[in-house]
Amino acid sequence: MNRESRSVHILRSLGPAVAHVSPGEAIRAGLGALAGLGVTGLFLLSPSIDLDLGLYLVAPFGASSVLLFAVPNSPLAQPWSAIVGNTLAALIGVAVSMMIVDPAMRVAVAVGLTITATILCRAVHPPAGAVAMTAAMSPAAIDHLGFWFALAPIGVGTAILVMLAMVYARLTGRRYPFRQFDDPSKHHTADRNPSERLGLSEGELTGILERYRQSFNLGVEDLARLIGAAELQAASHATGPLTAQDIMSRNLITVGPDTALGKIGELFKKHRFTSLPVVGTDAHFLGVIFQMHLITQAREDALRLHWGYLSALKRLLDRERLKPVKAGDIMDMAGPRATPDTPVGALLPMMADGEVDAVPVLDDGRIVGIVTRTDLIAALARTAVRSA
Repeated sequence: MNRESRSVHILRSLGPAVAHVSPGEAIRAGLGALAGLGVTGLFLLSPSIDLDLGLYLVAPFGASSVLLFAVPNSPLAQPWSAIVGNTLAALIGVAVSMMIVDPAMRVAVAVGLTITATILCRAVHPPAGAVAMTAAMSPAAIDHLGFWFALAPIGVGTAILVMLAMVYARLTGRRYPFRQFDDPSKHHTADRNPSERLGLSEGELTGILERYRQSFNLGVEDLARLIGAAELQAASHATGPLTAQDIMSRNLITVGPDTALGKIGELFKKHRFTSLPVVGTDAHFLGVIFQMHLITQAREDALRLHWGYLSALKRLLDRERLKPVKAGDIMDMAGPRATPDTPVGALLPMMADGEVDAVPVLDDGRIVGIVTRTDLIAALARTAVRSA
């Protein structure tokens, strides 16, 4: 490596290491921290409790909020790490503050002991260092609060932030706490999701994380998901230059948003489809209905009305009922979609886990085709035969 290349390499190493994140995700994280600290502050600053603001809504909560709301998949942000880590740090900080007079030594010992203790307790949480430092730098306040400081504000405040992060993650489509390796699949069976069937055990994945010293950065389940995604991406390279328009079905059977479910049931039976696109005027794509939507809706009706499943399904498909259920009432509007130029490889992860079995192909908002799982399997089979 020549001097110029070395200089460029050094400059690049000083630049951002975090991958590009969408503005929406940045706003989601920021709003989460705003809501989390706002609600925590309202609780902790209750006028019924006579404590100073500086000790009651402590600065480390801001650092905890970054982890809980911006990187909820990090092992450092998990409930055990946050609550135990911060509380343990507060206990150590208070104890050190009571025993050591010199301010600089107090801070150094408190933070050093906190790092060691949280690692041993598998509760590493970076803001814990700031919690210990806060206690060590506030001897007068610690004399007033004593070890109560570890419970309130630290323990209670961190627990509130964690609970709010759980609620916020669910409301915004994220997962917190992070996935466990033995979580049931999305089909609620003992099998792992298809993209995560790697042939690697939890112990082997844990060994990989430990070998590359990534245990603090990534959970075992997330590693499995990333390896599965990488394998799918690598497999997509074998499809060559094929795109959605090369394999999609073009002679489409579509329905309008006002089509009764009875008619849709007849179309499913007649054409043996598992999905039907819903379109508006000029073939403008509105959504898609899967057979599973009918099954799910009938089940919900059966539970709500205390009916048998078959009776609920018959009622759902009845075109003579006073207010028939229509396609627009149950169609999926947020599923994956493609363009004619979308590589076939990019369609693989969209259908690999069984979330959908068909992806609409859109051109300027109009549906021009649909790629089903059958289309995809046939294309991959042809590619395998040609490369054999």
